[in-house]
Amino acid sequence: MEKMPITKEGFEKLKKELDNIKNVAIPENIRDIEVARSHGDLSENAEYSAAKERQSFLHGKSQELENNLACCNIINLTGIVSDKVVFGSYVTIADIDSASGEEIKYQLVGPFESDINLNKISVTSPIGRALIGKSIDSEIIVKTPGGTRKFQVIDISIE
Repeated sequence: MEKMPITKEGFEKLKKELDNIKNVAIPENIRDIEVARSHGDLSENAEYSAAKERQSFLHGKSQELENNLACCNIINLTGIVSDKVVFGSYVTIADIDSASGEEIKYQLVGPFESDINLNKISVTSPIGRALIGKSIDSEIIVKTPGGTRKFQVIDISIE
């Protein structure tokens, strides 16, 4: 099983999500199944079918989280000082191709904690792979589904 890098915060978030599923969502679902079962004929009971479907989803999600946690390699980010992009870095890049030169700041994290809405991208993503090891003023070329794009590294920090 390949180890995946993750921040301590990301690992704790996964553990919390697993704990919530096991200690809140699954017990609630069990009660929902019991209530639906008490309504009689199970073959035409939509509440029962929905609760059983939810049960399957919750157990699958629980197993997925347990597997993810088992293959995590927690990377300690305290004390990291680097003039190059490394795991956990916050990187500001500028889109060289666009006229606006739009800048965006990403944090490079592991695949289990990436969230584009929070500007956290995986080190295994095309942009993440291209950024690793680069320094300020480096240019990167990334093949995206929308075509090839060029970026320039503006800033690197560990915040």
